[in-house]
Amino acid sequence: MEARAVARFVRISPRKARQVIDVIRGKDVDEALAILQFMPKKAAYLVSKVVNSAVANAENNFDMDRDRLYVAEAMVDEGPIMKRWRPRARGRADRILKRSSHISIVVRERKEA
Repeated sequence: MEARAVARFVRISPRKARQVIDVIRGKDVDEALAILQFMPKKAAYLVSKVVNSAVANAENNFDMDRDRLYVAEAMVDEGPIMKRWRPRARGRADRILKRSSHISIVVRERKEA
């Protein structure tokens, strides 16, 4: 049994979000949230919201035990890219890419040992 949560069109570069996701993959939910709370990155806050949502889905929709939950899968996919222009010298223009991400978290219960 698994519960999932997805945040789509989040305004952060996928590369920056993946740095945070890689740290929490496979960890217990409470440990992952503690790590995210003290990580000095913008993506940590955004990922913690998705983890909390996945935990709430697990508890309310599937009657799972929060103490046995862990982050089974964590992915960041590329969202749409907004293209903007910045004026430069001699009448030229440079392209600015404003990237977005889709953050997906799947939590599962650990088996009884």
